[in-house]
Amino acid sequence: MADRNDRDRDVSPARDSAPDLRILGDQITLQPSGFVEPSKPTRDEGKEEALMKHMARFRSEPLQFLREVSLYVSGTGWRAYDNVIGQPIFYSGFTEHIKSHVLSAPLLQSKISQLADLRLTIEERDGLFGHPAHDDKEFQIKRANRRSVLIQSLQDVAENLTDNMICKFESKTFIRSAYYLVTQLLLRAYHQGIHVSSEEVLRLRRVAEEAARKKQSIIFLPCHRSHVDYVSLQLLCYRLGLALPVVVAGDNLNFPLVGSFLQHAGAMYIRRSFGDDQLYTTLVQAYIDVLLQGGYNLECFIEGGRSRTGKLLPPKFGILSFVMDSLLSGRVDDAIICPVSTQYDKVVETEGYVTELLGVPKKKENLADFLSGGSSVLSLRLGRVDVRFHEPWSLRGFITDQLTRLSKNPSGSVDWRNTKNAIVRQKILRTLGYKVLSDINAVSVVMPTALIGTVLLTLRGRGVGRAELIRRVEWLTCRVRAKGGRVAHFGNAPLSDVIERGLEVLGKDLVGVVEGLAEPTYYAVDRFQLSFYRNMTIHLFISEALVAAALYTRVKRGGGPAMQDISYQDLLDQVLFLSSLFRGEFIYSSEGLTVNLERTLAGLEADNVIHIERTEDGKITKIGLSDAERAAGRENYDFYCFLIWPFIEASWLAAVSLMGLTPPLNIDQGGGEKGGEKGDDIWIQVSKAHNSAQLLGKTLYHQGDLSYFEAVNKETLKNSYTRFEEEGIIQVVKSKDTKIPPRLRLAPEWKPARDSKTGNLIASGRLWDFTEKIASSRREGKNRRDGATVSTRVVKLTDELGRKLFDEAIHGDAKAKGSAPPRLSHEEARDLTRAVKEKNRRRSLEGRAHL
Repeated sequence: MADRNDRDRDVSPARDSAPDLRILGDQITLQPSGFVEPSKPTRDEGKEEALMKHMARFRSEPLQFLREVSLYVSGTGWRAYDNVIGQPIFYSGFTEHIKSHVLSAPLLQSKISQLADLRLTIEERDGLFGHPAHDDKEFQIKRANRRSVLIQSLQDVAENLTDNMICKFESKTFIRSAYYLVTQLLLRAYHQGIHVSSEEVLRLRRVAEEAARKKQSIIFLPCHRSHVDYVSLQLLCYRLGLALPVVVAGDNLNFPLVGSFLQHAGAMYIRRSFGDDQLYTTLVQAYIDVLLQGGYNLECFIEGGRSRTGKLLPPKFGILSFVMDSLLSGRVDDAIICPVSTQYDKVVETEGYVTELLGVPKKKENLADFLSGGSSVLSLRLGRVDVRFHEPWSLRGFITDQLTRLSKNPSGSVDWRNTKNAIVRQKILRTLGYKVLSDINAVSVVMPTALIGTVLLTLRGRGVGRAELIRRVEWLTCRVRAKGGRVAHFGNAPLSDVIERGLEVLGKDLVGVVEGLAEPTYYAVDRFQLSFYRNMTIHLFISEALVAAALYTRVKRGGGPAMQDISYQDLLDQVLFLSSLFRGEFIYSSEGLTVNLERTLAGLEADNVIHIERTEDGKITKIGLSDAERAAGRENYDFYCFLIWPFIEASWLAAVSLMGLTPPLNIDQGGGEKGGEKGDDIWIQVSKAHNSAQLLGKTLYHQGDLSYFEAVNKETLKNSYTRFEEEGIIQVVKSKDTKIPPRLRLAPEWKPARDSKTGNLIASGRLWDFTEKIASSRREGKNRRDGATVSTRVVKLTDELGRKLFDEAIHGDAKAKGSAPPRLSHEEARDLTRAVKEKNRRRSLEGRAHL
C-alpha cells in the first residue's frame, strides 16, 4: 500500500486531488483520482487488476468462499461492526427503545388529545351523551369515559402505524449476513466494484466523530437514479465503520419478505401521500424528532423518486420540511447535511424507465418481479459504481445564514425573522433543496458511458468512426474538467481502452457497430435510452447550451455571418426566457443571470466558439459564431445546441398541446343535442392531458414535425406542464376528495381565439406568441417550415385531440374509477379564486423572472 501511495504522488501533476479507494469485498486499495493519459502499464500495476475480481464463488474457489463466509459468521475484524462511529445501534431492544420514545413524544401526545377532543365535541353536539343539566355528574362521567376510549383508540392506531414505519436495527448477526449477501449480489452485477474518494471518506469520518461526540445526526441526501443508491451507501457506511443511516423509503417497497429484510437493514416506510391525516403526519414528525434528538443518522432522497431521465430532478421538500421543523421549533439543536452523488456506468433500471416515460404505467413492486429481476441482474456486467460525498455542513448554520440574508432585504408584508411564517419557511426550504442539488452536481463524477452517450447524441450524421469517437471523448473530457467537473478514472488505462470498456457496458442494444468498413463505425441504436447517459453531463454545460440556443434564433436564418450575429440585448432576452422556461429542469448558478451570462460568453470566446464585439469601454454589443468555429463545421457550437434541443422540443410540444385545451365553440352537454353552450367551465383530468400531449408528440415525430423522440418522454412533458401552471398559463385544481384526480384548464387570459364560423383555432394570440418564442430556438427540421406547418396541420391535429378530451370529460362515466367531474363544485371554485390570488402574491414577493 505504501509503495502504491508513493508511486501515485510521483506520476503526474494532473492528479490534483486525493487518491480514490477501490473497495471490492474484503480489500481496499488506493488509486489516483482523475483520468490520466497513461504510460505503458508496469507489471506491478497489471497485477493490481486482480483486485477487480468478484468476491470468491463456491464453484470456482470453494475454500476461499468458505473462508470468507467464516469471517463474516465469526465477525472477524471490521466485520464485527462493534466500534462504529455514531450512536449505538444493532442491539436487542433497539426497536422498543425507539418506539417508546416516539409514542411518548409530547408532540404526538398533544395531537392525540387534540384529535380526541375534536371528536368529543362532535359527539357532544350530536347528543350522544344526552343533554347535560347543571352539574350533571353522569354526563361528565360518560364524557370522560368516552374521551379515555378515544385516546386509547388513537394510541393503539399510533402504535400500529409506528411499528410498520420505524426501522429495526436489532441484530449484528443479521446485518453481517445481510452485508455479505448484498455485497455478493451487487458485485456480480457491478463487477468493477464501488469507488469512493479517500479524501472525502477521511473527511466524512472526522465529521462523523465530531457529530457522534455532540450527539448530532448526519443527514445523507443522495441523488436517486436506482434502487442501488441506498444499497451502495449502506454498504459503504458498514465497510467504513460509520453508523448506518435510517433510510426513508416509500411503503411501496414494504411487500412480504423483502419489506421486513429492508426494515431490519435500515428502511423506515412512509406513505407516498399523507393527505389530511393529522395523526400520521404528527407521527412522522415525532419519529424524525426522536432520530435527530438521539443523533441517529438519516438518509433521504432529495429528489423524492428515482430520476427516469438521468439528470437531477427538482427537489422534493417532504421529509426536509419535517427536518426543518425539528430545528426551527427548537426540539433539535443541529444536524449535519451531507449531499451524496452516486454515479453508474450503467443503471440497471433504464430499460424499465424508457417504457414508463413512453406512457406504460409503472408496475407495483412485488416479490416475484424482485426475484426474477434480481436473478437476471446477476448475469449482467454493468461496470462500476462511483460514490462521492460533498463536504458536510451544519443545517443550523445554514438556517441562521439564510435568516440573516433575508432580514437584510426586508419586505413590507413579510417579517423574514419570523420562522413560524409559512412564506419564510418555504423560502428557506427551497433554498436548502437547490443548494443540496448544486452540491451533488459539484461532486458528481462523469462516467465513461456518459461521455460516450453524450458524444453519440451530439454529432451530426448516422454514426462516428472510432478515431473520431476517441477525439470527441477526449475533447469532452477536457471540457468537463474545465467546467470544474470530475471524470471517472481507470488508473493508467489508455483512453481507447476506457472507451472500449464503456461500449461493452452499454452493450449492443444501445450502441451498434458497423464492421467491415475502413474503420469501426459506431451509431446510437436506442437514442431514447442513451439520452439517460447524455443527461448525466448536461448540468455542466447548461449555461453554454442556453447561449447557443439563443444565438440559434439568428443562425437558423442563414445568410452571411453578419446576418447571423445577435445583439447582446436580444441574446439576454432569449437566454432569460429559456432559463425561466427550464427552471424546473436544471440547476443554475446562484450568482445571477447577468454575471453567469457574461462569464459564459467570455468562456465561449476564449474557446474560439464565438466572437464578441465590444464598445471602447468594454461593453458587449454583438455576438456571433467565430470564423474558426465555422471553419471547423460548427462542431463545438452544435454540441451545445444538441444538448438543449430535445428539451426545447419537449417544451414546444407541451405548449402546442395547450392549444388543444381551448374549449370548442359548441359542446354537446348531453341528451344528444348541441346545447350551444360554451365549455369554458369544463375541466380536463391532468393525467389525460399529459397522455394526449404525448400522443400528439408521437404522431408529430413519426410525421417528421419533431426531431427528437426523447421530446415525448412523459417526465419532461409533466415538468413543462408544472412550469406552465407556475406561470398561470394553466390552472390546476386538486380536490379534497382523494378519489378525484387533479384537473386543469387553460387560464382565461391565455385562451386562443376561434373562428366564429368554422370553429377552428386561430394561430394568433398570447399562447401562440409564447409557443413561437420557444420555437425560435428549436432545431430547424428537414423539409419543413415550422411556422406554416404549425399554424395549419399541427394546430388542427392538437385541436382534434383536444375535442376528444372535452367529449370524454363530459360524456365519460362519472362513476368509473379514477374519473373526475367536468365542472368544479362551488367550494372548489372558491378555493381556486383564493389560490390564484395567493399564487400571484407569492410570485410578486419572490421576484423571479417570469415567462
